[in-house]
Amino acid sequence: MKPKVFIDGKEGTTGLQIYDRLSQRDDIELLLIPEEQRKDLALRSEYINAADLVFLCLPDGAAQMAVSMVQNPNTRIIDTSTIHRVMSSWVYGFPELLGLRDAIVTARRVANPGCHATGFLSVVAPLVDLETLPADYPLTCYSLTGYSGGGKSLIAEYTDPNRNPLLAAPNIYATGLEHKHLPEMKEMANLDFPPAFSPILGDFYKGMATTVLLNNRLLPGRVTAENLWEQISIYYEGSPVISVQPFGGTEPRISAEALAGSDRLEIIVSGHRHQTQLTALFDNLGKGASGAAVQNMNLMLGFEETRGLHL
Repeated sequence: MKPKVFIDGKEGTTGLQIYDRLSQRDDIELLLIPEEQRKDLALRSEYINAADLVFLCLPDGAAQMAVSMVQNPNTRIIDTSTIHRVMSSWVYGFPELLGLRDAIVTARRVANPGCHATGFLSVVAPLVDLETLPADYPLTCYSLTGYSGGGKSLIAEYTDPNRNPLLAAPNIYATGLEHKHLPEMKEMANLDFPPAFSPILGDFYKGMATTVLLNNRLLPGRVTAENLWEQISIYYEGSPVISVQPFGGTEPRISAEALAGSDRLEIIVSGHRHQTQLTALFDNLGKGASGAAVQNMNLMLGFEETRGLHL
């Protein structure tokens, strides 16, 4: 019997992207609530409890409410909101990190990572795990993203024919240094302190480049950029989704749109003896959201990990 899958919030950006990846599959049964009834709480509860797996593509409060509606002990949840990411009763949905793949396979509740957090953690968590990067290192990070990550309102702002002309240039936001992804960045990398983090909006729909800069003299063992590249390459060896580009073979420019439309993530390590630049290149709607959610679903339902992904 095919597992039944319900997307609660299919009309949003993340939900639509998940639907795009699942709608052509014949190994699952998609439960589709009638459009005119999608806000009917009783009907939503019926669909949630009829499903083997539910994607929650909702704002934090609505996601929390949806979880409270689950009565079927066999219903498994993947939540794409922020609310459950650092809760100990939920498994963090980043299978490539810290042995989380096995935990995801058996989990009842999985919290999908944030897009900026995905980029940051992909390069920082392995180095902390390997004890190459001290947990108290004063990390800084900047992340250039397409505007689709801001949802319907930001998409409307950027696509408005009469939009503010200043949107044509990159826009730094979350200038109070309290971005909502910081708790998971700190928690899942096992850091003593969150990084100083600056996200930047670009005038493009989707794509992301998240960069961390390191002063190697503050790291133990006098490592070089090439040493760090080697460690990260070994860490992700054999991964079907994450790859590491050859050291010293990168182009002089890195485009945040390079992997738009893909569910892959590529890591670029560059620099020299004294300093290292670590960049995670991916799609904020792919490995940064919907692609990651489908990857987690595949693991939870016993499918091949990359089935239905755009690789």
